[in-house]
Amino acid sequence: MTDTAHTIALIDDDRNITASVSITLESEGYTTRIYNDGEAGLEGVLKTPPDLIVLDVKMPRMDGIEVLTRLRNTSDTPVIFLTSKDDEVDEAIGLRLGADDYITKPFSQRLLLERIRAVLRRHHPQTAQPSNQKPPANDTPASNLSLDDARHLCLWKGQTVSLTVTEYLLIKTLANPPGHVKSREDLAEAAFGTDNTGDARAIDSHIKRLRKKIPGC
Repeated sequence: MTDTAHTIALIDDDRNITASVSITLESEGYTTRIYNDGEAGLEGVLKTPPDLIVLDVKMPRMDGIEVLTRLRNTSDTPVIFLTSKDDEVDEAIGLRLGADDYITKPFSQRLLLERIRAVLRRHHPQTAQPSNQKPPANDTPASNLSLDDARHLCLWKGQTVSLTVTEYLLIKTLANPPGHVKSREDLAEAAFGTDNTGDARAIDSHIKRLRKKIPGC
């Protein structure tokens, strides 16, 4: 169950997805609000801001890219994108515009739930641990790299690096234990879970972005 009753907005024109995801989230103690097109979703989340938005890219009337663009003019509410396997360009645009992470369809409910929890911990750390307790640092053997699992934060040479949850899980897997070569299967399991290992193309795309964000790591 959740520590507090976080509200999750689901914006997707696929009613089967919104219904099934809503059932899963509410069974975990979340409150959900459902919008079945981008225009209604944007109006709804601006009027009554949720704690997190799960946002589909491909929708009628107003797609997810436009929703996120307009949202970021006035709001920093965390957003997880839902994309199809062929939407690498949309993924990159979405991350540039301020999406916190993305999940490729089809996805497992467990994977989405894990991503939601991780993003909420990062944006609302006070609900994930006692206020008088500092989050534990997870210093990796690479002396320039420091990872904070409680908030999914990464420091490289003392500077904060903005990573999605997926990128954080990948860099953690690559860094521990030191000197071990990781296969694509190892990385896919870390990023997507055992029941949804994604594909090599998705892993390559993530690694390419990581190399740009952490040069020389």
